[in-house]
Amino acid sequence: MAVDILCVGKIKEKYWNDAILEYSKRLSRYVKLNIIEVQDEKTPDNAPLSVEEKIKEKEGSKLIKYIDPKAFVCALAINGKRYSSTGFADFFSEKSVLGTSRIQFIIGGSLGLSDEVLSLADGKISFSDMTFPHQMMRVILLEQIYRAYRIINGEPYHK
Repeated sequence: MAVDILCVGKIKEKYWNDAILEYSKRLSRYVKLNIIEVQDEKTPDNAPLSVEEKIKEKEGSKLIKYIDPKAFVCALAINGKRYSSTGFADFFSEKSVLGTSRIQFIIGGSLGLSDEVLSLADGKISFSDMTFPHQMMRVILLEQIYRAYRIINGEPYHK
């Protein structure tokens, strides 16, 4: 299975990059992982809602270029479906049984995802009602994918 993470912005902090590299290495035995970053747009302080919407649309246009129409596309959104870790493992197992060969997860920038990107998603998932920095969300997503594959393969993983 191929797993793509389409995301807005580059990771600047070494500690996030180190965590991303570690989970990417661990995942390499289970999936073909691709992390695709698109440039974020600068958001002025106290920007009106109309400016924020335009920024999300610009970032969304960049993300859409990488969406594979044959992939199962899953947007990370606060109003998405929630999974337990075993439920998330079941999600991957079900996609595999159904013949899905590529899953694309989309992580928006600091303002979230545009309506157009959300409309192109086959599903939405949420990790919490809380808002997380997109850098942290990338690490959380990678860790949960890794945990899911450990569960699928009956391998021990801390609870």
